Amino acid sequence: MKKPYAIDPRNFPIFVTIGLFIIMFGVGSISFSGFFSPQNFLNLFIDNSYLLILGVGMTFVIISGGIDLSVGSVLAFSTMLTSSLLEKSHWDPLFVIPVVLLVGMSLGLVMGFLIQTFELPPFIITLAGLYLARGLCYVISIDTIGITNPFWQNMAHAQINLVGNSFISPSVIIALVVISGGMFVSRSTKFGRTVYAIGGNEQSALLMGLPVARTKITTYGFSGFCSALAGIVFTFYTLSGYALNGANMEMDAIATVVIGGTLLSGGVGSVLGTVFGVLVYGTIQILIVFQGTLNSWWTRIAIGFLVFVFCLLQRLFEAKKGRSKPKAQAGRA
Repeated sequence: MKKPYAIDPRNFPIFVTIGLFIIMFGVGSISFSGFFSPQNFLNLFIDNSYLLILGVGMTFVIISGGIDLSVGSVLAFSTMLTSSLLEKSHWDPLFVIPVVLLVGMSLGLVMGFLIQTFELPPFIITLAGLYLARGLCYVISIDTIGITNPFWQNMAHAQINLVGNSFISPSVIIALVVISGGMFVSRSTKFGRTVYAIGGNEQSALLMGLPVARTKITTYGFSGFCSALAGIVFTFYTLSGYALNGANMEMDAIATVVIGGTLLSGGVGSVLGTVFGVLVYGTIQILIVFQGTLNSWWTRIAIGFLVFVFCLLQRLFEAKKGRSKPKAQAGRA
């Protein structure tokens, strides 16, 4: 019999992530003057809004049992395409944004189509997508392309005032819209439930008559869309396109999704968990800045350690789940 108020083991990693974020932010608040402030908390969203968007797309892919290594390169390609269309072709931003989003989504759909139709490993296909998108950056230009468009300049410097002197940027609003949409789709739509079903057991999903092929392809298309949108948001920070933007950012996205409690084996995870995974990532960066003597590469070391720990937790919970199944079946017998 299930104990009352018992925590679902599948959700335990999310609570661990939330607890870890609270502890880290609390330690920073005690250790460093000025760390505990509304603006410092909001800066976590301002500085990582593009990573939040990438993480939402990656969450859907990993829940479905796949992986997408192309997201950092697609982000870079989006920055190059955006800056080129704005500065060299002098397109209106109202046309640039949908074109860039469509290109990013199309790249994702092509990769999803190849993975599903020819039963190719997602790792290999998205690795090919990584190289393709990065190469296309250099086709556009080998140099940095600065953005002087007035709309982009206004977006880069705009501040949305909140309570007191605190503020957020328009990029945060975009990220929050994507997060809210991702949470709704994953939990309240047939598409979201199908993604979970595919990650849990693809053969069972097929036997239930779910649209497995269409859903898997759409999932990669959505990841490509999020990567392109993250690239547009990234240009609001840098006001430029650069072929080396987003280097290793696919690893950051995967790491934050894993730290957020999404199983790499698929079927379990949440967009909310990914949000806290990104907040943990951002808090580590801020702690290193406030500490003052550590190199920024310590962020990589800390994130690598956390990924090891959360992968171990995932394995332990999967093993516990496997041991509990025979007992449950015996009880029913």
